[in-house]
Amino acid sequence: MKNTFKKRGQRFLRKFSRASVKAGEEGKEHLKENLLMRVSHIANVKLLVVEWGLLVGALVLFAITQAFWFGSSYAENVFSEGGTYTEATLGNVKSMNPLFATTSSEKVLSKLMFATLSTIDYSGHSGIGLAKSIRPNDDGTVWTVKLRKDLKWSDGEPITADDVIFTAEIIKNPLVNTIYDSNLSKVKVEKGENEEIIFNLPSAYADFITALNFPIIPKHVLEDTDPQNLIENNFSNAPVTSGAFSFNAIQTSGNSEEKVFYLSANPDYYKGKVLLNSFAVHTYATKDEIINAVNSGSVTATAELSGKETEQIKNSNFISKNSSLNYGTFVFFNTKSELAKNLEFRAAIREGINLDKIRAAAPDTLPLDFPLLKSQITLSRYPELPERNVEAAENKIAELFPESKPEISLVTVNSGYLPQVAEVLKEELENLGCGVNLEVYEENQDFIGNVVAKRSYDILLYDIELGTDPDLLPYFHSSQASSSGLNLSNYRNPLVDDLILGARDTLDRDLRTRKYEAILDYLANSVPAIGLYQPNLTYYYNKNVRTFGNSVRLVTAIDRFSDINMWATSKSSKNKTP
Repeated sequence: MKNTFKKRGQRFLRKFSRASVKAGEEGKEHLKENLLMRVSHIANVKLLVVEWGLLVGALVLFAITQAFWFGSSYAENVFSEGGTYTEATLGNVKSMNPLFATTSSEKVLSKLMFATLSTIDYSGHSGIGLAKSIRPNDDGTVWTVKLRKDLKWSDGEPITADDVIFTAEIIKNPLVNTIYDSNLSKVKVEKGENEEIIFNLPSAYADFITALNFPIIPKHVLEDTDPQNLIENNFSNAPVTSGAFSFNAIQTSGNSEEKVFYLSANPDYYKGKVLLNSFAVHTYATKDEIINAVNSGSVTATAELSGKETEQIKNSNFISKNSSLNYGTFVFFNTKSELAKNLEFRAAIREGINLDKIRAAAPDTLPLDFPLLKSQITLSRYPELPERNVEAAENKIAELFPESKPEISLVTVNSGYLPQVAEVLKEELENLGCGVNLEVYEENQDFIGNVVAKRSYDILLYDIELGTDPDLLPYFHSSQASSSGLNLSNYRNPLVDDLILGARDTLDRDLRTRKYEAILDYLANSVPAIGLYQPNLTYYYNKNVRTFGNSVRLVTAIDRFSDINMWATSKSSKNKTP
C-alpha cells in the first residue's frame, strides 16, 4: 500500500514538472509574439495609446481626489489644546495680590490666578468655586462652607480651611483696607469639624453666598507678614496662585505701565486644566495704545474699549460682541460737601438736567433710574420722578446762590462712555447757572485712595456693581459712609438703614419687595444720586479664537472668564462622529 502511494506521488510530480516547463516556454513565446514583436507597431496606434493613457491617468486622479474629498467631509477643524491668548488691559499693576486689585489689569490677573469660595457661573448666578458646598442654617445667620478635596496651590501645598480663615481675617482687618472688607464686616469666622469653615453673621443675610466671592491667599506664604505691610510683600510681584493659571514671568515693554504678564496653565486647577497653554495680560496706559495693539494684531482681545471705538478698529480679523452687565451708572452727590449737602440744590439739578441728552452720550445702553435691576427683583411700583423743568431749576439755584454761581467739582474716570457723558453733564450744569471743574482720572489705586476714599468731589459720575441679588447696603447704608466704604454720596438715613438691613435679612419675597419699594421712595425724595444707565461690555476679539460663549451672562466684566477652561486659540483636524 505504501509503495503504491509513493509511485503515484512520483508520477504526479514528474507530470507537474513537465507541465511547468512547458507553461514557461509557452509564456515566453506568447510574450515575444504579443508584446516584443509588436513594439514596432506602436507608431501606428500611438494616438490610441495616448488616449488610453490619459483615460487611465484621469481615473487615477479622480480616485485620489475622491479619497481626499470624502476624507475632508468626515473631518473638521476644531479648537484643541495649546496656544497663548493675549488680552490687552488698561491700567498699571502695582500689586498682584488679589485683595488689592483696583485697576482693570489687576482685576484680570486676580480672576485668572486666584479662585474664590463662591463664583458667578455662566448663567449669571452665584455658584460654588473652591467650596464643595455652602449651606446656611434655617434663619440665614450661620453659613457653613466645605472645601473640595485635593485642592492645591501652585507651589504644591494644599489649600485648606486655615487659608480661608487667614484670608477672611486679613480682609476684616481695618488697617489693611482691602476691596472686600465690607463683605465680611462684623462676621466671625472659625473652623468647624472636618475642615469646615463657619461664618457667623451679626444678622441674617439671605444672599451671603455672594459675599464669599473673594479670592483666597496662602497662609503658609504670608502668615509671618505684618498685615499693614502685606502689599509690599514679594507675594505682590510673584504670587503663589490657585486659579486657572499660575504666574510665570513679567516683561517690561515701553513705558512703565506697559508690561506683559505671562501666565501658565495650572494643571491643579479645581475645574481641570484649561485648553490654553498660557495666557498673557498686556497692560497699557491709554486706550489709544490698546487700539494700536489691536490694529497691529499684537493682542488677541480686549475688554477695555467701548462701542465708540469701533470705527478706529481697522484690523479685519477683529470682531466684537456686546454683553449687558449688572452695573449702574449714577451721578453721586457728596452730601457732606458745602454745595451738595443742600437737598434743594440736588433736587434742582435733577429737575433741570436733560437726562435723555446725557444718556444719548452712552449709546446702546439701557436707561436706569434706580439702583435695582429687573433681573434682580420685580417691584410692583417705582417712585414717580419729577418732570424736567429748566426754568424752575434755574430759579431755585439762583435763589440758593444769589451772590455768585456755585462752583461744582465734577469727577469721573476714563472708562467706557464716562468721559463723554461727563462732558454733556458739565454742559447741562453750566446751562443751569453753575460753574463746573471737570476732572477725569485713570481708575487706579491713587484715584481710589485720594479721591474716592477722601470723597474729594461735589459730584462723582461713576459705575457701581449691582450684583446678582439686590443689595443696597454698600452704596446707601450709613455704615459705608467712610473712607473704606462705597457709600459714595455719604448718605445717612436711619430709616433707610433699617429697611436695607431688613431687606437683606428676610427670606420672604413679598416682604423684601415692600422694603425695597420703601427704600426707593426715600432715595427719590432725598436725591443722594441720579440714575443714568446700565452699561454694557463691548468685547473685541480675533475671529479665529474661541472666547467666552454667547450664552454666558455677565454680572461684572470680569465674569467673562467664568468659562475660561473652554477658551482656545489652536485648532486641529478631527473626524466627525457619524
